[in-house]
Amino acid sequence: MISVNTNKGAMVALQTLNATNRDLETTQNRISTGLKVASAKDNGAIWAIANRMRSDVGAYDRVRESNERASALVDTAIAAGESIMELLNEMKGKALAATQAGLSASAQSALNADFVQLRDQVTSIINNATFDGQNMTNGTAAINNAVSLGDANGTAGNNITVNGANIGLAGTIVTVTVAQDVTTAANATTALTNVNASIGNLGTQLATWGAGAKRLEVHRTFIGKLQDALSAGIGGMTDADLSKESARLQALQVKQQLGVQALSIANGGAQTALSLFR
Repeated sequence: MISVNTNKGAMVALQTLNATNRDLETTQNRISTGLKVASAKDNGAIWAIANRMRSDVGAYDRVRESNERASALVDTAIAAGESIMELLNEMKGKALAATQAGLSASAQSALNADFVQLRDQVTSIINNATFDGQNMTNGTAAINNAVSLGDANGTAGNNITVNGANIGLAGTIVTVTVAQDVTTAANATTALTNVNASIGNLGTQLATWGAGAKRLEVHRTFIGKLQDALSAGIGGMTDADLSKESARLQALQVKQQLGVQALSIANGGAQTALSLFR
């Protein structure tokens, strides 16, 4: 039947062309953005998951910054402790020499002067071992770097805590007193006892800080790997395969051209009705 009111062929051709145009628009958007899921309307579930994962990646940036600050604080404390250990080793030599019998007064005085200078340098190191306004070596500061291994919102975490300690003179670690001297052999013997105890105590404290620094370093590496894994997962869910989309674009462009021609042919069919009246 030939009808000028209803052209089924044109209707079908137009619907097909419209569908092709929609597919072409989708493909062009994927190519321009590089994403197959660029908004919630592309795939609501995947978009929501990817958005939450991107939020986690951003949150771990803050965790990493906190970790870096904690590491800097511990490294500062370790540097101070190692410097004090060097001073104690030198003080040990001076104290040991000052215990020897038969020293002249000038020799004893010279050894004491050196010992006192080394002793007072401990306090100077403590006062300067500050990072970002905190000092772990005078016992007034502690790092509590709380990070979440499984939940970037912090609802389930693993706390890495490195405590500060007083490594100044006359403390429980460095037992050399602020007035310790080696002016006499007896004083030198007492000083030597305190220095030896201080060396052992400080070594233990440095080992503790070193273990804490290692934990922070390991965790920093883990955070980096975790962020990489999350980013790869996000990409796998949302990134477009550009080689595939390029091939699809060419196919749709050809299909679009054919659809236009099909619609033109279908519209031309009604013209045959005129020949019936010639």
